[in-house]
Amino acid sequence: MITYILLLILFFILFLPLFLKRIERNIEVFFFVMAIMTLILAHIFGTEPAFSLKLVWTSIIAPVKLVIATLVFGLLFKMYRKPLEKEILYIERSIGTRLFSALLILFLGLVSSVITAIIAALILSEVISILGLDKKYESRLVILACFSIGMGAALTPIGEPLSTIAIVKIKGTVNNTDLLFLIKLLGPYVFSGLILVSTAGFLLKGKKVKKINSLTEDFSETFKDTAIRALKVYVFVMSLVLLGGGLKPLVENHISKLSGPLLYWINMLSAVVDNATLAAAELGPHLSLPQIRGILMGLIISGGMLIPGNIPNIIAAGKLKISIRTWAKIGIPMGLILMSLYYVMLFIK
Repeated sequence: MITYILLLILFFILFLPLFLKRIERNIEVFFFVMAIMTLILAHIFGTEPAFSLKLVWTSIIAPVKLVIATLVFGLLFKMYRKPLEKEILYIERSIGTRLFSALLILFLGLVSSVITAIIAALILSEVISILGLDKKYESRLVILACFSIGMGAALTPIGEPLSTIAIVKIKGTVNNTDLLFLIKLLGPYVFSGLILVSTAGFLLKGKKVKKINSLTEDFSETFKDTAIRALKVYVFVMSLVLLGGGLKPLVENHISKLSGPLLYWINMLSAVVDNATLAAAELGPHLSLPQIRGILMGLIISGGMLIPGNIPNIIAAGKLKISIRTWAKIGIPMGLILMSLYYVMLFIK
């Protein structure tokens, strides 16, 4: 019975935010309420107690590093934003738009695991706003850069909610889940992906246009915005840790029995659902390394295909007013190409 209850809850968690705007606008509160509900039901109907002081304590401390990084780098970005604008324009004019775009994609992918995917997306939005290139070119550049940010941010626990949740959920395995665990597990695949996406960015062609015909941020960040965003990240990650605890029976009894390749393709669902949510639902200490790698790579890649799939997509699309249709035209083909290439790399020996 507990399996059917948890599957129903998971269905609501995955799809209600897609159809109800009020939930989408208050996603952190929604996840917190659903996490508590999941734990209560798992505690009542499950064979083992779902609530524990260890789980509560983990949910409190797990988001701290990510939130601190988001807050600190957000404030630094706010302070040095204006002086950087002239430098960005000078570099772009010196090396040319195509090389600049490729290096921007690569750079943001590499640093996102340190400055967080959120700050990388804010930097991307700022850079795009001052370039003054045609909207079609800039939209493609943003989407490729968000693929890069999503991949790079997964390499450390402070990079994004996905990686934070991953480390929390797979603790207890025979593997040492230290700061370098994700780099060791995913590093070669992520770095090759960053090169591939950057090369695609180099092949793009754009032209200078009047400011009105290029993408522009809808508003500038304030210190209040930075603080509120950090608080939302804290509640979001805390809720996902609690949710993962409630969904533990589903992971141990069913998901852990699925093969790495199957989990990889199932996670194309991440295109329409935030990939950290799926990570909380699927990962657990009973999974093997190939299963964990398959889950994470599937989530990381398909998370870039549509706007709801990843935090940098949501931030960049919102600030630069990129439509879902525009994103899908580039994101879906690029995602399918990457998914196919990585399937061969991961599972075809």
